[in-house]
Amino acid sequence: MSDRACPLCEMNEVLTLEEHYECVTCGHEWPLEDEGLVVKDAFGNLLADGDVVAMIKDLKLKGSSDVLKVGTKSKPIRLVEGDHEISCKMDGMSIALKAMYVKKVS
Repeated sequence: MSDRACPLCEMNEVLTLEEHYECVTCGHEWPLEDEGLVVKDAFGNLLADGDVVAMIKDLKLKGSSDVLKVGTKSKPIRLVEGDHEISCKMDGMSIALKAMYVKKVS
């Protein structure tokens, strides 16, 4: 067993096999190499570079009178290290967002 957690079900019962990890609980498999930054939206869905997200709450942008309204969709996102995990464009502006204010659009 490994000290890693499954990225899908978040259980700690993970087997380390020759080429991948495998979750004993849900059967999910993922590669051994570290996938880097793990960011989840407000509903627990994993986000990746290139995903499109939508706002779940109205947010006033600091330093301006602009407001991002609920449902505003982004261009494809880029995940970054730091307090604001998402870098994207919304309404023609480049902004940084916290993942807790967005949901993944399928």
